[in-house]
Amino acid sequence: MTKSKDGKSDKLGKDAYYEQLAVLQLELNDVARWLQHTGKRLVVVIEGRDTAGKGGVITALSETLNPRQCRTVALAKPSEREQAQWYFQRYVPHLPAAGEIVLFDRSWYNRAGVERVMGFCSEEQTKAFLKQAPVFERMLVDDGILLFKYWLTVDQAQQEQRFAERLADPLKRWKLSPIDVKAREKYAEYGLARDAMLKATHKAHSPWVLVDFNDQRRGRLTMIRHLLDHIADRQVPEVLVEFPPLDHAPLQEHFGATPKPITTRG
Repeated sequence: MTKSKDGKSDKLGKDAYYEQLAVLQLELNDVARWLQHTGKRLVVVIEGRDTAGKGGVITALSETLNPRQCRTVALAKPSEREQAQWYFQRYVPHLPAAGEIVLFDRSWYNRAGVERVMGFCSEEQTKAFLKQAPVFERMLVDDGILLFKYWLTVDQAQQEQRFAERLADPLKRWKLSPIDVKAREKYAEYGLARDAMLKATHKAHSPWVLVDFNDQRRGRLTMIRHLLDHIADRQVPEVLVEFPPLDHAPLQEHFGATPKPITTRG
């Protein structure tokens, strides 16, 4: 994030953001065609503190892609049965098949973050997770899955500002929960948990990439560009659908007058 002359943050404007995003989204469609052509599978894990901007970057990634090919996984609180399973078990059914993209809006790393900090799991469970996660990811990568892990960083002051914006906006209040309120008091604890997680799970086969999301627009562009730059040789021939001229008379000649559109009062 650059600074203006008065020392304030110079955030990227909407026009410049959408202009650059459009170029990246064209390249994301190239990636989608390449995945279908090769049968490769792509998993993108997106983690970060509350209000970091996970939902916004997921929208930027997916909004121009075929929803049958690219899907977002954001699991709710585990059921009683899921709590009795092997921890990673509930995530396995959501992994992609050939040609698919899965974006994890939070992931198995819940255990190393919110569950640990808020006391939803024991310290023994956390230690087991930190030991098993690199092994689990090694299995995914060895099976051919392209795995990317992003941590979106945000300063506490910026986080507080976004919490206030959500509270003031009726259309964003659904993003707030009692857990968020409690989490605000544990900013330092979340930082320690994140550092322990990075130390244990940042491996050569599945490295973490930290992206500055204090300016969410710049952060989205930076993260998408990193993803694109690390998927090489993705150009494949594009099959264009042709529309030949219709060889029959307009439908209204066969079925009568064209129905009038329905109008509403006011």
